[in-house]
Amino acid sequence: MGSSSDVPALRRGLAVLRLLSTRPGPMSAATIARELDLPRSTAYHLLAELADAGFVTHLPEERRYGLGVAAFELGSAYLRHDPLERLARPLLRRLVDRVGATAHLGVLHGAEALYLLREQPRQPNTLVSDVGVRLPAHLPASGRAMLAFLLPAQVRALFPGVGSFVDRTGRGPRDLPSLRRLLSSERQRGWFVEDGFVTADFASVAAPVFDHGGRPIAAISTTFRHVCPDASACGTDWPEVAAEVRRTAEELTLRIGGHR
Repeated sequence: MGSSSDVPALRRGLAVLRLLSTRPGPMSAATIARELDLPRSTAYHLLAELADAGFVTHLPEERRYGLGVAAFELGSAYLRHDPLERLARPLLRRLVDRVGATAHLGVLHGAEALYLLREQPRQPNTLVSDVGVRLPAHLPASGRAMLAFLLPAQVRALFPGVGSFVDRTGRGPRDLPSLRRLLSSERQRGWFVEDGFVTADFASVAAPVFDHGGRPIAAISTTFRHVCPDASACGTDWPEVAAEVRRTAEELTLRIGGHR
């Protein structure tokens, strides 16, 4: 059992996390100390402890600190307990009716994308991933829809080396530079796609869902069979599908009180 002296330290640590969660980007230790009225030595000690636990990420090049992956996972865990699923289910059903393909709600769990919900059309394809399935987050569109809005240091922490990049079909990013290039281009476009990265002859389109702090808390995706003999015609209908997926993700963001 910890001593009573641990309580003030816990409160200060939570205050640091709360402060970081309200800011659009990383902060210096000096700024954190000033805004929380803490001695600098105390601020540095708290940040070091939080970084060791994964709740804070240190960006040495910038001499700043941002929220870590553990803080992101904690927020995801809260919504996974019920509110997110309850609010998402009717939206997924509507998406299925509009695009005629299976729809998923997924969250980031470490370096994996975890499927929480699945809604299917009347004639589903059994090869589409079921609820509870985890996939390497760099492969499915839903995983990259969330990774693209993490800090670069958070992505680097999740994929520290080439060995972190699982290959299922011979397609998809195989190292951190190629992943970052893909995330950057897809983030600019506003939607994410994978074609055969997870399962041959299947593709998916995804868009992120954001929480009240503008962080990616989940992703909406739709998955469908995609065999394309004529390369020039491949993906011509994806922007139309993506518009429906983005609309669904944006509505769920509003329903949970989030924003981007």
